Amino acid sequence: MTTEELIGFAGVGLLLLAFLLNLLGFLQAGGRPYLFLNLVGAGLAGLSAALIPFWPFVVLEGVWALVAAVGLFRPRRGAAAA
Repeated sequence: MTTEELIGFAGVGLLLLAFLLNLLGFLQAGGRPYLFLNLVGAGLAGLSAALIPFWPFVVLEGVWALVAAVGLFRPRRGAAAA
């Protein structure tokens, strides 16, 4: 197995883990652990796609990671404003 494949499997594994844990009720879709798994998973899958190179999936995973990052780092409702 190549390095690119290992990175891709790790990324996709994290994405699927987040999805499964959400379906089973262990993670909330908007929660930080779910978003973190999506950010790291999509980042790794995007890196793998870039190393191949397969650009449609670089775009897909890049946008996925960006959306997860925005969700992860946005201010939470009810949080005190700094």
